[in-house]
Amino acid sequence: MSAQAGKATAVEAPGAQMTLLDHLVELRTRLVRACLAVAVGAMLAWFLYQPILNLLLGPLREAAPRGSDLADKLLTLDPLEPFAVRIKITTYAAIMFAMPMILWQLWRFIAPGLYSNEKKYAVWFVVCATILFVLGAGIAFWTVPKALEFLQSIGGEGNFNQFYSPAKYLRLIVYMMLAFGVGFEFPILLVFLQLAGIVSTDKLRQARRYAIVGIAFIVAVITPSADPISMAALTVPMVLFYELSIVFGRVRNRRLSRAAGG
Repeated sequence: MSAQAGKATAVEAPGAQMTLLDHLVELRTRLVRACLAVAVGAMLAWFLYQPILNLLLGPLREAAPRGSDLADKLLTLDPLEPFAVRIKITTYAAIMFAMPMILWQLWRFIAPGLYSNEKKYAVWFVVCATILFVLGAGIAFWTVPKALEFLQSIGGEGNFNQFYSPAKYLRLIVYMMLAFGVGFEFPILLVFLQLAGIVSTDKLRQARRYAIVGIAFIVAVITPSADPISMAALTVPMVLFYELSIVFGRVRNRRLSRAAGG
């Protein structure tokens, strides 16, 4: 009986202890591989620059008044700005293309600290995290025209001739997509904290009210446009994700209890 318990404990225990130097070497390896993935993504993004730019200009065309020059081109007074914009778009797109590999390297770095039966979630972690990030960025892209319409009207109809510089327009739309993409990783964080034993399901349930207030505050801070539609589009999913993480924890706890009882 004790031999079986000892064997089960050995199977369930986290991976072998690593020294600080081992952790640093492992971190360097993961960072190098992630950077290589970004470099490959950058080469792809450089040649796809024009389609990506046309895609990013879509919300501007949708929000622009009919017949307005705003729908056709961005305004630049700097001859070097178009080149700088291409570099920025290439960098942002490269990170997007490399996101699955970045997430995989992140998982491989934290996996040694997990139990053996929890390491099987690696593929699900990468797939779900990638899907959630893309979904969040997509919702942000959908809200950008509405955010622009709000920002154009808030100062008064017809009071401003609005022409946007490439850097500021692209900064708004990219930061919006980044904020939503990161915000949609919220359930992954909560699930990982439960798997690692840092946060319990009961604690999440008890802190529900404070969490909702905290989510609303964080969304107000990280949403670049600060318009109510965009903030609602991010707040509601994050609250739902919080509730789903509690459901996940309950299901997991029941399975662990059944396994222990069996």
